[in-house]
Amino acid sequence: MSDDNKLFDAQLLTPEGPLFEGDAQRVTLPGRNGSFQVLFNHAPIVSSLGIGQILIEEPGKPKTVYAVSGGFIEMNKNRLTILAEKAEEKSTIDPAEARTLRDSLKEKLKTIKQGREPVEIDLLIADNRLKVAEL
Repeated sequence: MSDDNKLFDAQLLTPEGPLFEGDAQRVTLPGRNGSFQVLFNHAPIVSSLGIGQILIEEPGKPKTVYAVSGGFIEMNKNRLTILAEKAEEKSTIDPAEARTLRDSLKEKLKTIKQGREPVEIDLLIADNRLKVAEL
């Protein structure tokens, strides 16, 4: 069997609705302890997602890249379900807006003494969005 025939069903779902549904050859995901890939006939797995990038490879198409800020995945019987807290496809992210938000969060951190963690997390998300937008 050629690699083109080794496809699995994948879906990326967010609270706002589905972002991707279709056949995939490979999906790269940001686990909490590092990125990992899911391929055809992958062992059953349930895992949490961190802040990072989801790359979906479909047959005959360029990779689709999403910025994600957490969630969970389940792979079972060649069906991958990604439940993302928030995800954005690369083409929908405005690099200038992402850079402005990142820079304002960096400035805000300079003045905060207590309660920094939520702003630090927002900064990680903003950095990731900018990185994806500039790929």
